[in-house]
Amino acid sequence: MLIHLRKIATPWKPNLSSSFNKLYSDRPLKHSPLLKLPFQHSVQTLTRPQLEALVLSRFSQGKFFDLLRNVVASPSVLFTASQNLITPLPSNRLNAPDSLLSFDMVSSCFSVEDMARELYENRFDVGACCVRLESSEEKGEFLVLPNLKLKVLLEAIRIVLEIVYDERFVTFSYGGRVGMGRHTAIRYLKNSVQNPSWWFTVAFRRRKFDSVHVNKLCLLVQEKIKDDILILMLKKLFELEAVQIELGGCYLGRGFPQESGLCSILSNIYFNGFDKELQQIRLEKNEENPKFSLDGTVSFHNPVKIYAVRYLDEILVITSGSKMLIMELKSQVLRYLEGNLELEVDRMNTAIHSAVSEKISFLGMELQAVPPSVLHPPMSEKAIRARKKYLRQKEVRAIELRNARERNRKKLGLKILGHVFKKLKRTDGLKYEFQIEKEVTEIFRNWADEVVRDFLESLEDNTEWHRPLSAGDFLSLKHIRNQLPVDLVNAYDRFQDQVNQHLNPLKAKKEKAREDEKKRLGEEERYAKRTVEDLTRLCIKVEAPIELVRKAVKMIGFTNKMGRPRPISSLIALEDTDIIKWYAGVGRRWLDFFCCCHNYKTVKTIVTYHLRFSCILTLAEKHESTKREAMKHYSKDLKVFDLNGKEEMHFPTEREVKMLGERNLADPYPVDGAFSLFLIRLVTDEDSYPCIAHFCNRTDSILYRVRLLQKTLNVNPSNGVEWVRGMGVIHESLNQRCLPLCADHISDLYMGKINLQDLDCTLSLDMD
Repeated sequence: MLIHLRKIATPWKPNLSSSFNKLYSDRPLKHSPLLKLPFQHSVQTLTRPQLEALVLSRFSQGKFFDLLRNVVASPSVLFTASQNLITPLPSNRLNAPDSLLSFDMVSSCFSVEDMARELYENRFDVGACCVRLESSEEKGEFLVLPNLKLKVLLEAIRIVLEIVYDERFVTFSYGGRVGMGRHTAIRYLKNSVQNPSWWFTVAFRRRKFDSVHVNKLCLLVQEKIKDDILILMLKKLFELEAVQIELGGCYLGRGFPQESGLCSILSNIYFNGFDKELQQIRLEKNEENPKFSLDGTVSFHNPVKIYAVRYLDEILVITSGSKMLIMELKSQVLRYLEGNLELEVDRMNTAIHSAVSEKISFLGMELQAVPPSVLHPPMSEKAIRARKKYLRQKEVRAIELRNARERNRKKLGLKILGHVFKKLKRTDGLKYEFQIEKEVTEIFRNWADEVVRDFLESLEDNTEWHRPLSAGDFLSLKHIRNQLPVDLVNAYDRFQDQVNQHLNPLKAKKEKAREDEKKRLGEEERYAKRTVEDLTRLCIKVEAPIELVRKAVKMIGFTNKMGRPRPISSLIALEDTDIIKWYAGVGRRWLDFFCCCHNYKTVKTIVTYHLRFSCILTLAEKHESTKREAMKHYSKDLKVFDLNGKEEMHFPTEREVKMLGERNLADPYPVDGAFSLFLIRLVTDEDSYPCIAHFCNRTDSILYRVRLLQKTLNVNPSNGVEWVRGMGVIHESLNQRCLPLCADHISDLYMGKINLQDLDCTLSLDMD
């Protein structure tokens, strides 16, 4: 099939208002003759302390001054921002450079010095760096994307704003911050929130930031940063729609191309005033309800607490107080959001729920307050019987091993004695070329010590020997002892003392009884503590929304109506390795995202069974074979071979899935961007295009056509019945467009290591 080029997306230059025709002033800039311009420094990658020192050098009288011209416009800062945009190189990539990104690689895309000079002289043309992608439908929405040069500028601005604001954000502000991702927020809810009684989440109506919100955001930035050029830059970015913030749209923090890298930090800045207001309410409530403890007495006093978590535009407020308190708190929250921040709140979906009797959805997971015994249940009677059986079997195996060891020692000793006896009969004595008396003595001494230790540790052996040695002896009678020599009586007494000391079973029985009593008291104490905690304490249980996951599995086509695995015909056009990588990317995304959930085993079952066998069936349908033949060829672990004949496994094995659990704090992307995107390889007679991954200099790329899930299924994502609630979608303007990608980056995209934000989608092709 031959494909011909139709058109390529061109830069978008809209007719803006007169205030934005020029981002810079007509008056000439005045420079001090001794001032060294920031773009005159040598270009190098800056570390975090160096960036902080550079930003703090512009701090004076409580504000930061001229950050765009003196910090962002520095070539070193721009080069550091370029380093942040580079995708990680795989360990098996051939001819990988020593560093992730060299200055020559950046210069091949654009000149860093010229860009720094344009920013410093206020001549940077934002409109020329924006590309407008039209939708394939007549009434579809268009999408404005920044090119790679503008992405570097956005990343540089994000770095500077992060240094300015990160330490000023409250502790419950998550998202877009280092070490403050989804799993960090979930772990805070699981470990810190105690006795929740009522809670609610804030639902926003789907609406983009307009001029009112942008002006409000700029006023908030101006409270800490005095930089008119930076403010005008932010306004122009929003004016050109190169940066868009849409609340309630289910795409913030998901790696979709319509989300700019600057959206997260700007959202946190916009909500920072709300966070501080909520933090002040929490502190006032803590002062009204102080925590106290009574020494020596048991107190069940639980002070009223208010907890809050905000991840970008998702807000959760929790209280351990009454319903009247949560109603008052809700009115204060909505009053601030609608009044001060001028946001549209969906009051119908912003409802108060009981933490005990109702589940609430937050961060793509379900939360519910439960007693601690639900999270850490005691062992059932069946489990206790199984454990006792295991301990008995373990004890029997230990006895069998000890008996076998004694039997082997006896055989070995008899062989040694027999060998020595034969030598003595045949010769006058034993002659050795080297002395082994010490080694033999050491071996027998170790054997003797082990035999004595095992004998003394055996209660049955001690009882068997202690009874005949200590009972019924006439030497214990007084009139007999008086007639015997004193030395004999003393020797007998010393012998009896040694017998009682080493062989008396009464001491061992008392020690065992003491240990059993201590164990019983410990179990009773743990039971009492567990019972009291169940009656007085509540924790948060986090679960994966299994019903939504199963609906997604069924909607995509992993399973049929009966819930059994089925092939996906749309993937047959891919290579075998790409099919396996696509399934592996979806499975690993799910495993990473839900690893902190209580019902993680159910997610493992879905990945291990439904996705694995759907992949096997897809490969079988592609090669027109049976499932048994496909499993025999690829095995259950879906093994493939690379060009060098080396075996590879991309899909997680059953053993690997079984060993997975809660891992390090991370902010994984949801699986939305993985299974809602199909990339079909194209065959064309056109010349090869450069790879559109950030700063990738490879030209041996392959064209892949984008097919979005909502267009393939012909469903409306805004319809909660047809679509999965809470699942985001990639913008429709990318549907049917072609992406030139090299072999390494298409593999990373399938496996979920990168997403569409890591690609320069402005270079995508519109082809027939």
